[in-house]
Amino acid sequence: MAILIFFLISYVLLSISLYLLFPKADIPAVNGLIPGKNFIEWAKLIGRPAWWPILLLVPIVNIFIFAGMAVNLVRSFKKYSFGHSAGAVIYAPASFAWLAKNPTAVYDGPNYIKEKAYLDEVKELRSNGDKNRLTRLVDKSPYKKSFLREWVESIVFAVFAAAFIRMFLIEAFVIPTPSMEGSLMVGDFLFVSKASYGMRAPMTVAMIPLLHNRIPVVGTESYLKKPSLKYRRLPALENIERNKPIVFNWPVGDSVYITSRRSYTVGQVNRDKGFLSYDRELKSKVTKKDFVVRPIDKKDHYIKRCVAMPGDTLRVINRQLYINGEKGVNPSEMQFLNTITPPSGNVNVKKLQEWGIGDTESDRNPYAPNGYYITEDQKAKLESIGFTTQYYKPGIEPVKLFPHDPKITKGWTIDNYGPVWVPKEGATVNLSMNNIAMYRRAIGVYEGNDLEVKNDQIYINGEAATSYTFKQDYYWAMGDNRHNSEDSRMWGFVPHDHIVGKPLFIWFSTRNSRISDGIRFNRMFKSADVK
Repeated sequence: MAILIFFLISYVLLSISLYLLFPKADIPAVNGLIPGKNFIEWAKLIGRPAWWPILLLVPIVNIFIFAGMAVNLVRSFKKYSFGHSAGAVIYAPASFAWLAKNPTAVYDGPNYIKEKAYLDEVKELRSNGDKNRLTRLVDKSPYKKSFLREWVESIVFAVFAAAFIRMFLIEAFVIPTPSMEGSLMVGDFLFVSKASYGMRAPMTVAMIPLLHNRIPVVGTESYLKKPSLKYRRLPALENIERNKPIVFNWPVGDSVYITSRRSYTVGQVNRDKGFLSYDRELKSKVTKKDFVVRPIDKKDHYIKRCVAMPGDTLRVINRQLYINGEKGVNPSEMQFLNTITPPSGNVNVKKLQEWGIGDTESDRNPYAPNGYYITEDQKAKLESIGFTTQYYKPGIEPVKLFPHDPKITKGWTIDNYGPVWVPKEGATVNLSMNNIAMYRRAIGVYEGNDLEVKNDQIYINGEAATSYTFKQDYYWAMGDNRHNSEDSRMWGFVPHDHIVGKPLFIWFSTRNSRISDGIRFNRMFKSADVK
């Protein structure tokens, strides 16, 4: 609401500034106050066609159109400096009001037409090799720019354009963890389409361009939480599909401890004190309660495979995923942790690497003797030449596994998990003390309700509730490295408003995320839409 009020006030001030400025160009002042008419007169004043303001109705494009019109307007009043142009873009109402009251600001004709004519003449003289006339033309032109200004404007435009592309269209990501190996590897750099599943409008608007949520070296957040916009998403170009990789904001990553190793949720640390011995830096932060609270679009990015859709019921039985009672499609490069024992009793690491086993640091489990994450094909190949392989048998962890309630997760492991029903927009679920843990976060956090449990009674927004109808779709995400993936089995559903985009292709890849360890040329320009 605050942002909407800001824009409404800014529009009123813009109209008033045009009311004050138009008489300097022999345009009736009242035209500045008439919605639509004011932008048409503005366009004609700078030399653009009367239909040009229609482009202001096109989302995203309107940002560039408005900036161009603002710059052309101040230049039409003989204000050519970088500061004048920057002021017009940063806050046009103030800039235009200043022009109206400044006696040196005199209308000099439509800037767009005059500057275009100048640039056309410069281009012609350069092509003709007429250096003398070109020098005279440039020296006396008000459009002449210093070398430094040319560079500054180019850099500003490049950063703005890159930030625009990154924010709305395509963003580059790097795979930091082995959860999707061997489909997507640690050190793979991906391009991700933000338009495929519906372009999500920015919610956090005050931020450092080209940074997601942290400032390198400084180690602080790269944005301000306010002002913020409500969640909005444009229509999707395609639907999310089962068994396709998706990029999303980590759903539970709203309150996190951040160390040089990784991010941990507050709830995660409270449930598993083992993280404190694993990461000494974390222990200090927990003691000081030094955690960060993040909005949706600034939570960490994750990439996993969408294995279950809204309304699906999923279950894992002996490592096999089942969807709605039928065997799910297994990724071709799905991995499990195995203990590998060769016929001789000693593992020849170099030999295994020739077969693509243990090729990277993340392929081995340092806590399991001769433990390697391998595919079913690699397992069969090893066994065919006399190796003995043994699947890792995970322990029962009812508190660590979502929804972290032993009444529900009793006996569950990452290999034998569920059943879990995935919420769907418009679907209603009956609520009781036996299942509220499964949907508590979705109802209370992702959908913004006040949910309380008092005396074994569930209250939603102050009223007793025995059922709930979901407001958005949810998805279930799992890594292809099923024994080394922190995924929905640990933190639950992926809300639709957390979806970022669709992975397109790998544009660069390094072993172990280090160029010094080598570049994987065979992975460059490979599709990231892995099966």
